[in-house]
Amino acid sequence: MNYLKTTLLLAGMTSLFVGIGFMLGGLTGMLIASGIALTMNVFAYWNSDRMVLRMYGATEVNARSAPNLYRIVHHLSRQANLPMPRVYIIENDQPNAFATGRNPQNAAVAGTTGLLRILSDEEIAGVMAHELAHIQNRDTLIMTITATIAGAISMLANFALFFGGSRNNPLGLVGTILIMILAPLAAMLVQSAISRTREYAADKRGAMICGNPLWLAGALEKLQRSAEQIDNPEAENNPATAHMFIVNPLHARSIDNLFSTHPNSANRIAALHHMAANASIGQGPQLNAGRARRDRSRIPSTGGQSRRSRGPWQ
Repeated sequence: MNYLKTTLLLAGMTSLFVGIGFMLGGLTGMLIASGIALTMNVFAYWNSDRMVLRMYGATEVNARSAPNLYRIVHHLSRQANLPMPRVYIIENDQPNAFATGRNPQNAAVAGTTGLLRILSDEEIAGVMAHELAHIQNRDTLIMTITATIAGAISMLANFALFFGGSRNNPLGLVGTILIMILAPLAAMLVQSAISRTREYAADKRGAMICGNPLWLAGALEKLQRSAEQIDNPEAENNPATAHMFIVNPLHARSIDNLFSTHPNSANRIAALHHMAANASIGQGPQLNAGRARRDRSRIPSTGGQSRRSRGPWQ
């Protein structure tokens, strides 16, 4: 049902974009709009992961530079039967994480230093499992395409007055102005609906990957509370990337409104508690077994300061 809803929403957004092109410029406008959408999506398909990681100053780590985080992701990747993604750390006090990449073979997961500092090993596992679920569900590609089309609709709306004088435009000046106002709002609504649908699906699948829904539930509670208090300047300057994070980095607090890119965290936590209460999946004994053992390795900071790593799972 989630995939069907996502497919319908994506089709609706694409149709909106092409329809706006037709209304503003007739058949020629529709063809131009289609060409723009195709070009932008091809570019985003090949380059979006590198762009967003560079935007947030992410540093790639490995088993030597960040052993605990790397081992957690490696273990979960095996649990999910996924290729090992590239692992990145972002120097940012706001605890948060995201996944990117066009497919599982070219994927990356990134967590902030704030996330590594405040979460337990089990909660980190819950977060990383959620991100791996996005990769497994191809959400990273879906959300890249969605963001690209939404941006293209906004761009087309900005050019509406330029095309408004075209003899092929059946709308007239008033209709053109309405397109300028309503088209970006409609795109935002569809993008938000797709994002929220994929977050619920990733929560469920992530809980299955890590083996315990309560690990992710506990992480979400801490992340939401901290994200409301700690700024993420890069996300504030690039709000189009907000949907990528596990919790909203923009201080759009609380309510599950029409324009929120994330479901209400309380609703997500409640769904995970319900999943745990129904005992529909195991409780992750393999991961609990290694909690007591800690190492003294250091996580390199992109700003030059080192931070303690969580202990590896044995």
